Amino acid sequence: MDFSILTDNFGLYLEGFKNTIIASVIALVSSFFLGVIVAVMRISPVKVLNWLGTGYVEFFRNIPVLIITFFFYFGLASIGIELDGLKAGTTALSIYTSAFIAEAIRAGIMSVPKGQMEAARSSGLSYNQSMRLIILPQAIKIVIPSLGNQFINLVKNSSILGVVAGLDLMYQADLISARAFVTFDVYLFVAMFYLVLTIPLSLGVHYLEKRLARSH
Repeated sequence: MDFSILTDNFGLYLEGFKNTIIASVIALVSSFFLGVIVAVMRISPVKVLNWLGTGYVEFFRNIPVLIITFFFYFGLASIGIELDGLKAGTTALSIYTSAFIAEAIRAGIMSVPKGQMEAARSSGLSYNQSMRLIILPQAIKIVIPSLGNQFINLVKNSSILGVVAGLDLMYQADLISARAFVTFDVYLFVAMFYLVLTIPLSLGVHYLEKRLARSH
């Protein structure tokens, strides 16, 4: 392993690492909130919302994230809406991940006893208030381990930004590799940067799993 690859190009690696973190955090937050909305739509008593939520999940969960990224980067540009690689990749990543988060949260909502909703409604809360204040907090707590795994996958999937010049780790690695005529060492260091992000997330998920198991 040639550590001079890392030291000589540390600025580029650091820039890619920073952009990977930015894209991951933005996509994490937006995919979570979007996933919650879609999950509530999926179990809504309003059939139109139910159909829209189901269609959203089935569509985006069953196509590659690369296709979604190309749509936002190349497709929108063809009609005059231009997004740079970072914005297009982050948007695609948010939408793609939200479909999986929506399904996880829906499963959590379904596992909450029906009596919880009935008790909330009988106490005078509306359906929306009952869902927001009573059901969703319990559902999210139940599926925290699953959500944690989705967030880890999100960080790894952020490498898709490199395909559309998203200035992330993979994009910077491609530049370094082309300049230094080295491949193995360059991408090995990239893998180490990803591990810096994913290992703490993985440990955090395991910790939450154990803590929730004890509380139950």
